Amino acid sequence: MEENKSWTRNQKWLEEIELLKSIIVKTDLVETTKWGGIVYTWNNRNIIGIGGFKDYFTIWFFNGVFLPDEKNVLVNAGEGVTKGLRQWRFTSKKK
Repeated sequence: MEENKSWTRNQKWLEEIELLKSIIVKTDLVETTKWGGIVYTWNNRNIIGIGGFKDYFTIWFFNGVFLPDEKNVLVNAGEGVTKGLRQWRFTSKKK
């Protein structure tokens, strides 16, 4: 039996994580598990990850610092720790 490898701190965001997965599966990215969480790669390079935390669920971009962000939705989850990683946090699957 295969173990569920979803990066969730709790069971709060399971439906929302599945929604993100249903969108990402339409791309050429390859789903894998790294550091206990869901990471998507392309040509063996980490591109994005998804997961749920206490107050939000998120999609993170390993090189998000290079993405244009006119609406200022991307945050540095580890200020002073991460240089390129950026997260887009959500508290609802509704728009």
